[in-house]
Amino acid sequence: MRNEEETTQQTGDGEKARKKPVFYQPPHEKSRIRHIIAVMSGKGGVGKSMVTSLTALAMQRTGRDSAILDADITGPSIPHAFGLQGGLTRRGDTPYARRTESGIQIVSTNLILPHDTDPVLWKGALIGSAIQQFWTDVVYEDVEYLFVDMPPGTGDVPLTVFQTLPVDGVLIITSPQELVSMVVEKAINMTKMMQIPVFGIIENMSYFEAPDTGKQYAVFGESSIATVAAQNGLPLLARLPIDPQLTHLIDAGRVEEADTEAFRPILSAIFERTEA
Repeated sequence: MRNEEETTQQTGDGEKARKKPVFYQPPHEKSRIRHIIAVMSGKGGVGKSMVTSLTALAMQRTGRDSAILDADITGPSIPHAFGLQGGLTRRGDTPYARRTESGIQIVSTNLILPHDTDPVLWKGALIGSAIQQFWTDVVYEDVEYLFVDMPPGTGDVPLTVFQTLPVDGVLIITSPQELVSMVVEKAINMTKMMQIPVFGIIENMSYFEAPDTGKQYAVFGESSIATVAAQNGLPLLARLPIDPQLTHLIDAGRVEEADTEAFRPILSAIFERTEA
């Protein structure tokens, strides 16, 4: 659980204090990070890393420097989406977050492995330690918004993130499937237990829009996400379609060419909670 002490991120003067997590560790002394947004899903296969990548890209396009800490240690996919290969940037003995073409700073397991297809055969304690080191040992330069892409579920990694990093809030990603209510509420209940606010829910793969007719098809069934959001008193920030072109861009490592217009409401919700 989070305690009642307050901390100020290493971002210079004028930052508002926030609650310090119970196992809080400060970032690297050279890091400057203003806000931290965790991106969470109750189950796998909902496109959470894609949404994280595009939200960070949309944020970068507003002129606010963004970064991604890829906390999906055993299944990292963020570097591939941005076409990054090789290791982290180093200045002397100090590792720095790797920058994409648009300037987004990224830290991921796949940037420290010899090959991006190498499996990560680590137990929970090592995974938790890796996340802490991504936070404390790597430099993030003048970041306005750091997005933490977490693995699905409510296990060790989300617990480590919530107990170590001063997270401002959470975005919950889901899809229109029968178990949506249960898995979303598991994630929401975890954030309540950790005393971290949920900024809103994003439904991915909501529908497919036929390019010739514009007709929308509910490929995964009719959505109940609006009801789930209302029952939990949370805003539904976006319903994102299935987009084969976007999938192609991500597979090709060219996610930075994607259109991010649909992510404006998501950014507005973040700004309302962090810049008011």
